Amino acid sequence: MSFEEDVAITRKHIHQIELPVSPERAFEILRTPTAIRAWWRASRAIVIAEEGGVWAAAWGEDEDDPDYATAALIRVLDSPRRLLLANVKYYARSDRPSFGGETTIDFIIERRPNGSLLRVVQDGFPADSSADEFYAACEMGWQKTFENIHQFLAGKAAAL
Repeated sequence: MSFEEDVAITRKHIHQIELPVSPERAFEILRTPTAIRAWWRASRAIVIAEEGGVWAAAWGEDEDDPDYATAALIRVLDSPRRLLLANVKYYARSDRPSFGGETTIDFIIERRPNGSLLRVVQDGFPADSSADEFYAACEMGWQKTFENIHQFLAGKAAAL
């Protein structure tokens, strides 16, 4: 087997949004469970905010049997510039992703004159059709998530 045959080809999502808050505040909403629950509309969130720590969220009324859950290891925690989540695991009671491999979510924050830029890169989706449905769902999910982040920050403007 050649090197090229051994390397899995993946695809990724890249989304970004300008935020009217400092990079420090933008980073804070990515690592604070109460903020994550608000902008991600999660029922629960747990973050052990350190490299090697855990970043997890769940949705649904039943804590013992959630509708959806996401958990990841924090590979990079470089406040206020970068939060890299690795070994991301997804659970859906009704339909689990049908592909393996490692997925990462990389949050990158850049200072801007009027606030900050938040970029997310979600990588590791297989290029073949095994991930098409999940890939499309994530595309829509990030669009909605960025709308939620914008709304969350607008609602919290007085507290900033």
